[in-house]
Amino acid sequence: MAVLGLFAGSFLNVVVYRLPRMLETQWAGEVAAWSGQIPPVTPVFNLAWPPSRCPHCESRIAARHNFPVVSYLWLRGRCADCGTRIALRYPLVEIAVGVLFAAMAWTFVPSKQYAAMLVWSGFGATSLALALIDIETRLLPDLLTLPLLWAGLLCSVMGVTVPVDEAVLGATLGYVVMWTIGSVYRALTHHEGLGGGDAKLVAACGAWLGWIGVPLTLAFGAMAATLAFAAYGLVRGRVLREPMPFGPWLVLGALASALWGEPFLDLWLRTSG
Repeated sequence: MAVLGLFAGSFLNVVVYRLPRMLETQWAGEVAAWSGQIPPVTPVFNLAWPPSRCPHCESRIAARHNFPVVSYLWLRGRCADCGTRIALRYPLVEIAVGVLFAAMAWTFVPSKQYAAMLVWSGFGATSLALALIDIETRLLPDLLTLPLLWAGLLCSVMGVTVPVDEAVLGATLGYVVMWTIGSVYRALTHHEGLGGGDAKLVAACGAWLGWIGVPLTLAFGAMAATLAFAAYGLVRGRVLREPMPFGPWLVLGALASALWGEPFLDLWLRTSG
């Protein structure tokens, strides 16, 4: 699963780079059509075409240079044609997804829940793509959040994740809670604090984790964000005042809930009761 995760991480890098640009092209065409202008003619650009190229020199990346992590190390982190340094993010994402898939195998294989291992690996990879896109563009695209939501509901119907009633309640609760928090924040500050994408992301997490996963996701995500901001303040000696996307912390909270939510709840119930 770890090796499969490396290749999934390589594809994830393609999604993170291309999907926002595909949406920009689509929006530009829609704006042109809405304003009565002729939509611009653009070359085919999607997740499958054109083949991967160096963003600096536009040279096509050879297949032998496209193996996850190994090619990066072989090329010493530089383009084979122009020598431009390749962003460290690419191998880090591949490694992260490899570790994620291995963690899912570690969690589900001992109990022979192979279907759960596969679908939760897909959930983790899609969530990570959303987190990275949110970091780079401050967007959580519907093209990922909504399929993730429906996939969670479908997996519950198939009996792979939580019961159907818990999935539906979790999706509803997740959206309502985030919409309420965003509305209250906007009313008090007259600024946008949480976007609609955050609400859809938590709804998707609720569909996968059930209603109990919603507070767990928010709690784990908030704790991780608080620790990160505190660490930033200690290292830099100042408070971070720039707005930060909340999507990555929600994803981190959801993955923590998926992997350790049940043991955490068991421990909490034993210690509090």
